[in-house]
Amino acid sequence: MKTGLLIVDLQNDYFPGGKMPLHQIGRAADNAAELLSHFRSNKMPTFHIQHTWEDKSAPFFVAGTPGAKLHKSIAPGPNEPVVVKHFPNSFRESRLEDELKKAGVQRLVICGAMSHMCIDATTRAAADMGYECIVAHDACATTEVEFAGKKVPAGDVHAAFMSALGFAYAKVVPTKEAIALCK
Repeated sequence: MKTGLLIVDLQNDYFPGGKMPLHQIGRAADNAAELLSHFRSNKMPTFHIQHTWEDKSAPFFVAGTPGAKLHKSIAPGPNEPVVVKHFPNSFRESRLEDELKKAGVQRLVICGAMSHMCIDATTRAAADMGYECIVAHDACATTEVEFAGKKVPAGDVHAAFMSALGFAYAKVVPTKEAIALCK
């Protein structure tokens, strides 16, 4: 089964100094870079997702700003498509599905940010479209959220969403296991 790597929204605004730094983003980026290295060395297809907003008042990822650029730790190489999106679901109104079909991909290893938004939405969409999904949970990052006046720590947000994805949408494993599954 042909497997592709999907690196979702590892962009400068999510890193220290950006407009919305995420909890454990450095760890997630290091693990995403390890996945990227494995896929490159095995000549397996890789796809970079870049979220941008055209509205200059958006809180982060404003198109054309340094914060919207893909982080240097996972900079795209030659023949690694960059798919620009404008919604949490990386497939919605983007060319991602066309790129995956062109490459003959049937299974996806998914990593990036944010666990509770774009990783969740993209993984669920991919599974619904018939892709077998593997989420490298330690190559994903998120932030704390608030609901009904209660602050939910980032680690709890991440765990809840990884648990939900692992229940019905994906095999949720650490990076080393994701790599082992793709040999």
